[in-house]
Amino acid sequence: MRQENMTTTPTTSFRRTALAALAGVALAGVSQLAAAATIGIMAPLSGPQAIVGQDQVDGFMLAVGQLGGKLGGQPATILKEDDQLKPEIGSQIVRKFIGKDKVDAIVGLSFSNVLMASLPRIAESGTVAIATNAGPSPLAGAGCKANVFSAAWQNDGAAEAMGKFAQDKGLKKVYLMAPNYQAGKDMMTGFKRYFKGQIVDEVYTQVNQPDYSAELAQLQSAKPDAVFVFYPGGMGVNFIKQMSQAGLMAKVPLYSVFTVDGTTLPGLHDAAVGSVSGAMWDAALDTPENRKFVADFERKYKRTPSEYAATAYDAANILNIALGKAKAGDAKALAVAVKAAGSEFKSVRGPFAFNNNNLPVQNYYAFETIKSGSSVVGKLVATPLTRQTDAYHAQCALK
Repeated sequence: MRQENMTTTPTTSFRRTALAALAGVALAGVSQLAAAATIGIMAPLSGPQAIVGQDQVDGFMLAVGQLGGKLGGQPATILKEDDQLKPEIGSQIVRKFIGKDKVDAIVGLSFSNVLMASLPRIAESGTVAIATNAGPSPLAGAGCKANVFSAAWQNDGAAEAMGKFAQDKGLKKVYLMAPNYQAGKDMMTGFKRYFKGQIVDEVYTQVNQPDYSAELAQLQSAKPDAVFVFYPGGMGVNFIKQMSQAGLMAKVPLYSVFTVDGTTLPGLHDAAVGSVSGAMWDAALDTPENRKFVADFERKYKRTPSEYAATAYDAANILNIALGKAKAGDAKALAVAVKAAGSEFKSVRGPFAFNNNNLPVQNYYAFETIKSGSSVVGKLVATPLTRQTDAYHAQCALK
């Protein structure tokens, strides 16, 4: 199968690459094949957050492969683009997907700052979009859109679970840290919604900041009962390694979200042991759907999946059901079918449905990072929130 060569556009500087060939999947650059649907995947595939994006691509493509290279029973064209975690590049990619490629759906949509920059064009076009790593609060409330979904989470959700977990543990003083962008602020808001003790300090750092020595010195001097952080991808690896090297892991209990997971554990290993993470999914969840997903992912990619792979895997299965009911090219019908499919498919995370605002209703769990032989894994220790609905859905006019 011929693959299109990588190209670079001078005005955007983003890379376009063809996805690894899968039996029956028509890829970008295979010019003579007609497909029932065209799906665009946008994710950060370079820089410190590349593993977050790659896990989404791999999770989505694993599901497509299991479906015989088809979505809705017909061969599908899958396009992949690297947004580089830059809102302006993400917006350019979305315009290309919609205007030039005429995609039926966009999956991924990067981090919250990139999604929010792309949202006006997506909403205007009516093209179905399924985020697999974002659920910003503006989109969950009055800014909800009938054609925009999140198969991941509302940003506050996992942090709410950690706030409740800390409250249930009887902690009195907690120190908060996150990168300074929409998701970071949402995470801190979520934690504070359920934790009723003292917030010693709330510190926002630069996105992709490599050195946290100054902030860790401040944390140590504050002497909190625990620290709660949100540092996804490479930021989490840097932060926890530096916290461990400073000797603070043994002194200040670490609670986190999207910081210790399948993308970061290979780099963290023992440094993360003892930390507790809030999430809607982990490889440790013991359900038939999740056992199969984890085993198949590890067999194909030779690594343990993260929650980003799980959400993209679910997104592909949602689209498979929806495209079996709605014709490609009918955006309104596809949006209705996607909404319904959320309650019909079997998620790897357990209970799942789309709420009125098109964001998930789902459980949130607490996992402790432990040693298991020579491996470091998550252990389910609590389910702080069950079938949780986000705090903003009542502001959404959708039904």
